[in-house]
Amino acid sequence: MSTQAVTVEYNDRIVRQFMLASIFWGIIGMAAGVLVASQLSWFQMNFETSWLSFGRLRPLHTNAAIFAFVGNMMFAGIYYSTQRLCKCRVASDTLSNIHFWGWQLIIVAAAITLPLGFTQGKEYAELIWPIDIAVAGIWLVFAANFFWTLGIRREPSLYVAIWFYIATIVTITMLYVVNNLAWPTNLFHSYSIYGGVQDALVQWWYGHNAVAFFLTTPILGIMYYFIPKAAGRPVYSYRLSVIHFWSLVFIYIWAGPHHLLNTALPGWLQALGMIFSLMLWAPSWGGMLNGLLTLRGAWDRLRTDPVVKFLAAGVTFYGMATFEGPLMSIKAVNSLSHYTDWTIGHVHGGTLGWNGFMAAGMFYWLAGRLWKSRHTTDDDPKYAGMSCQGLWSPALANMHFWVGLVGILLYVAAMWVGGIGSGIMYNATKDGGTLLAYPNFVEVLNSGLVKYAYIFRTIGGFLYLAGFGMLAVNIIMTVRKGIAVNGTIEVPTEDHSTQGRFSSFLNAPVLYCVSLILTACLWLLGEGFVMLVGMFGVILTTLMAIIHFEVSGAKWSVWYDKLIEHSFGFTVLTILAAAIGGAVQIIPTIVVQRAQNLEGRIQIEYTPLELAGRDIYVSEGCYNCHSQMIRTMVPDVMRYGGEHGYSRLGESIYDHPFQWGSKRTGPDLAREGGPIVDGYQYMRIGLRDNIWHYRHFLNPRDLETGSNMPMYPWLAQQKYSKSELPIKINAMRKLGVPYPLDYGETEIYHQVHIQSQEIATDIFFRELKDANPDWTDEQAMARAAELAPDLQDKKIVALIAYVQKLGAYRMKDEPAQTPGLNPPTDLAAEHGMGDDA
Repeated sequence: MSTQAVTVEYNDRIVRQFMLASIFWGIIGMAAGVLVASQLSWFQMNFETSWLSFGRLRPLHTNAAIFAFVGNMMFAGIYYSTQRLCKCRVASDTLSNIHFWGWQLIIVAAAITLPLGFTQGKEYAELIWPIDIAVAGIWLVFAANFFWTLGIRREPSLYVAIWFYIATIVTITMLYVVNNLAWPTNLFHSYSIYGGVQDALVQWWYGHNAVAFFLTTPILGIMYYFIPKAAGRPVYSYRLSVIHFWSLVFIYIWAGPHHLLNTALPGWLQALGMIFSLMLWAPSWGGMLNGLLTLRGAWDRLRTDPVVKFLAAGVTFYGMATFEGPLMSIKAVNSLSHYTDWTIGHVHGGTLGWNGFMAAGMFYWLAGRLWKSRHTTDDDPKYAGMSCQGLWSPALANMHFWVGLVGILLYVAAMWVGGIGSGIMYNATKDGGTLLAYPNFVEVLNSGLVKYAYIFRTIGGFLYLAGFGMLAVNIIMTVRKGIAVNGTIEVPTEDHSTQGRFSSFLNAPVLYCVSLILTACLWLLGEGFVMLVGMFGVILTTLMAIIHFEVSGAKWSVWYDKLIEHSFGFTVLTILAAAIGGAVQIIPTIVVQRAQNLEGRIQIEYTPLELAGRDIYVSEGCYNCHSQMIRTMVPDVMRYGGEHGYSRLGESIYDHPFQWGSKRTGPDLAREGGPIVDGYQYMRIGLRDNIWHYRHFLNPRDLETGSNMPMYPWLAQQKYSKSELPIKINAMRKLGVPYPLDYGETEIYHQVHIQSQEIATDIFFRELKDANPDWTDEQAMARAAELAPDLQDKKIVALIAYVQKLGAYRMKDEPAQTPGLNPPTDLAAEHGMGDDA
């Protein structure tokens, strides 16, 4: 009896939309990257404009590269390959359209809000809370459409690419939601519900795994689909792909703490992060070799086929990046690499080489298939030995490859030289280790090693952008000379979509795996009786699985083949494999009492004015260049810690979000204000006085020759929002900062007035004394008091108040002091600026 067939027409329109959007946003993101790179070499490129300053544009660049460029490329690849691997049209065209237009609106919202200074201040998670909700909503639309498509598929088994797509969807959902939980204070501002070490751990659990599950796993799925297509060869090893997938999903999630090595993070978490990072070498290189060896028998096409060139080079860069990452997670190596440009080179080697080249290879392969040429045929000699049939210009694609490759190598080499060189200089000592060889931070920044590295980095980035511009021209011309077409396939009418229901759970592989994971968690995390139950559960489950396996005569491959026929059961196991690592690391840190994690010191709460200044610090993106974490290393302590040593956990316990930083283009600020010795005072004078900070914000070169810090003239012109401070203080109180319950608007506004008046008067007093050395102190103070009201409500005063507070702590056994309720300082009293002023 013959089986009837039905013609399925794929929805390739959504693929074309995401592909063109990726190219458009890729150019925007890369152009922003070239601009911010040039700003580090030539401060004039900040244009003395708030929305063009480095601190605001750098998050725009990273978000555009990750979510706009790679995000759209990823969606294009997933929609194209999933339909063909499932032998069915995507489940809902409506959901696909909502996904596409919703994602583009999110990108536009980010492109508007980030340059305006609306940010959460967390790397790769800067978007404000309303946009976060939109991201979560659109991501769920994508997930619903994807899993619905799996449910109606006509192919019974899930191909390896689908596994990586499933891992991406479920893990990013978990990561994004947990990391972005926040307490809103208005439509554009919120505070992370986590503070200090908790926020640091959650942020880098997210930050590291955003790289893993947004920039890596979906692209691996694309690799497993498009490399065999381009090479005309099957995947080299199916067994290796199984090992690659499960080991990567399980191990990757544990490695986040390697971003916090040598900091105040508890030692067991640092060790855990380092060990699992080193373990990543095996699955990562297993995947790389599986991709490259798929090209066996097709290596000759590297000479002629631009698609194979890009895909092979992309997988090679993946191997390089995943070798370098674990290497940099070794604690001794990390002491050199962290906070330097070596990390920047590592990240861009992966992003430009792996993500960028895989995107280019995929786009060139898709172009002629999504837009059929009116003038060429598949057997056109122009495309002999190539997989990019229909592409407007294979020669231009080849040129793109070489220009882009030179750009990447120049960029990465510059960052290696500059980063490793500066790291050695910052850690160098002399006179038997008693003195720093380069005590001035700017001295290293101005060294030829770093200065020329930044220039070559900019040139490399520009070359890469130029190459991508060639891709844009090539694709546009292909579109103009072609006709948009949708792929079709003839499939039998048998329905494979009913498989799986309850059998997703009631088959042996799923049941044994779930039982083993749950009992292992009880054994590892439990105590007493619970631990014993977990231990015996692991032993019993293992024995039962072995006996069942032997008695039934089954093969592991047969069991696994059954598993991948059930998408729901497979998804549940993927969630468990990914979630266990995060739970083990984060839950103990969150539930344990804060007092156990203070190391003897407790941060003194910010006054309302200082809190306003901290929000300005975050808004201006100062965390992109400055850390607030003195590491447990002798050079760090000598440079920044002094007699107070390295930073302790309790010193940042009330920081929502934390500000430990990941890159030092400027010095660490953890002790900038100087620790408080004699109790809290309204106006604190730290390592530098108020007038120094005032002049430094207006023009850093006046005080530090060779500084590449932007100028901030608008801070002396724009006012901070005083009316929002009671709401923000209440939010911080809800998050555990011990402000008194009777700390009302009257007290808040009064303290803001007193503290801002003191700082503004002090600034004008010193300015007037410098300009008029013959004036008496009384004359200068009287005139300063007259001028102070014009400055005291400006952002620069609040920011100075915040910077002067950095490093303020009390010992754990000392009584808590309510900020701002003490008598005014001696200086304030001397200048007649007490409560009655």
